[in-house]
Amino acid sequence: MALVLVIAAVAALLLVVVAAAWVRRRRTARSVLRGGSTAVGELADRVVDRVAEGASGAVAEPGVPSLRDHLGRARAALVGSLAPALDRPSISQDAWTAVTEALIRADVGLATSSEIVDAAMARVETGGDGPAQAMAALQAELRGRLGGFDRSLARRSDGGHPSVWLFVGVNGTGKTTTIGKLARRESDRGAGVVLAAGDTFRAAAADQLAMWAERSSAHIVRGAEGADPASVVFDAVESAAARDADLVLADTAGRFHTSQNLMAELQKVRRVAEKGSGVVTETLLVLDATTGQNGLAQARQFTEAVDVTGVVLTKLDGSAKGGIVVSVQTELGVPVKLVGVGEGIADLVPFDESEFVDALFAQ
Repeated sequence: MALVLVIAAVAALLLVVVAAAWVRRRRTARSVLRGGSTAVGELADRVVDRVAEGASGAVAEPGVPSLRDHLGRARAALVGSLAPALDRPSISQDAWTAVTEALIRADVGLATSSEIVDAAMARVETGGDGPAQAMAALQAELRGRLGGFDRSLARRSDGGHPSVWLFVGVNGTGKTTTIGKLARRESDRGAGVVLAAGDTFRAAAADQLAMWAERSSAHIVRGAEGADPASVVFDAVESAAARDADLVLADTAGRFHTSQNLMAELQKVRRVAEKGSGVVTETLLVLDATTGQNGLAQARQFTEAVDVTGVVLTKLDGSAKGGIVVSVQTELGVPVKLVGVGEGIADLVPFDESEFVDALFAQ
């Protein structure tokens, strides 16, 4: 009899558990139907979290990436074009013409390619006209053109806080990801970092920046969708000052670079960022290396609008047109300060001109 009572009690308990689970599912279903946008937002948050977890796992990757290991496509395209031209006992004018064409295909640009070849020819005239001398002359000329720039990321010289780094560029270049990686790097070095979600036209950008803020232990200031970007940046600067934070990394809208409204908006953001406690010490243009000469056109537009101090060249590992580095620096006088050579946090590295040239010509 006692056994029967125990079995009955267990069965009753199971019925209660099943009923409670059924009621919970019904409530969840009704909440999804009534608040679809909320459910989608929660799902997006979970997806973002998983992406962040994957990105954070890349921190453990040992060492600093080598440009040589990541510039295979650019190297194959350039050296593959140069080899037939220089594979001869002596270098003729036709060979130098082929060298010029190879540089143009690598997106060095017509005028800059011609100048480089003319200078290399002058070097070869005094050092022999063999292929080894020609290749050495090209490398020396490229190093000379890429050298002489300060590639450090500037901070305030008066000892005050915060310094403001503005990030500009069209959508799809990796701007927000670049900010996140830099935030993580600077936080790991002991800096206090505040992120400003100034791209208020794209909700996903603010969500992505919030993800990086969490992973970097950084504070984030964001506004409502469609809010004035300049006000968001101003609030972030004041928040950083109140926290005695060292840096504000400010995202900006990234609509197409030919939009005059966008350029006027960026100019306003630049002005407002310095109206309070901060000083803008860097305005970094983020360019996609795979866009080639179109990237140079973008650089011209942004430089004219907001006084770009440096370039971050992303996706360099996936491009066969690394010559855009030479074009930007030669034609605009703006240094490439950082390059992206992969998806991991460690794959955003300082640009080194000697390593870059060595990587392009490595056998």
